[in-house]
Amino acid sequence: MTEKQLILITNDDGIDAPALLPLKQALDAVADTLVFAPDHNWSASGHPKTMHKPLRADPITLADGSSGYVSTAPPPDCVGLALLGVIDRRPDLVVSGINHGANLGYDVFYSGTVAAAVEATIEGVSAIAASRERIDDDMAMAVSRGYHDDKTVENVDYGPLSAFVASLAQKVLAHTLPVNTLLNVNFPAVPWDKIRGVELTRLGHRVYRDELVAREDPRGRPYYWIGGLPPRGVADHGTDIWALENRLISITPINLDLTHHRMIDELKRWNLEELA
Repeated sequence: MTEKQLILITNDDGIDAPALLPLKQALDAVADTLVFAPDHNWSASGHPKTMHKPLRADPITLADGSSGYVSTAPPPDCVGLALLGVIDRRPDLVVSGINHGANLGYDVFYSGTVAAAVEATIEGVSAIAASRERIDDDMAMAVSRGYHDDKTVENVDYGPLSAFVASLAQKVLAHTLPVNTLLNVNFPAVPWDKIRGVELTRLGHRVYRDELVAREDPRGRPYYWIGGLPPRGVADHGTDIWALENRLISITPINLDLTHHRMIDELKRWNLEELA
């Protein structure tokens, strides 16, 4: 009898994230699944690599009775621990998410959700990162999406989103992704029946509105917060930001080769060999 394929599920919102179990249960229909998630929220953690302290990965029983692991590791190291032998099978696919908050444009450099998928890709395992736009801290956006009160904004049904990710996972397992390539999926912050379709996109231009908040502790020493308004983006046609603005699910193929290939010819004209 042929062994079923295995999907490893992680996130950066932590083991108690409300999207984790619906996602796992949807993926159960596609393959064997195993949750290996961090023990707390690692949002905006980027791609940390733990080299100077031990990590723990403890067996856990999820609410549906299935087994998994909860770890002190950040999302990429959760994937790394699994692939290095904490679990006894090598997964065929890693799914990270569903994140509470979109990961659009330059967000991919900050996102723990995407970082987990990147780690899998580096190790030669196909990966999907999935996120849902949040509007609970941006009421102007909420009104533009047809929401009018905080309770409506917070009520997210992850069932249809999880089913979509499961269908996409089935496609990935059937076709496989090219080397060094992952899929970054973003859902717009609208009810499922208001989504208008699926768009294959490129990364957009994310606009951050960070502000420095400077304060002093009781001893007069300065300390700082990075605050500000939620990020926005330039909704150029064909970008992930444009897709969400138009209530479309965005799927962006991301390649890990960050080389600006056309710039190589330009740099040749700089006569850089003179520097050595």
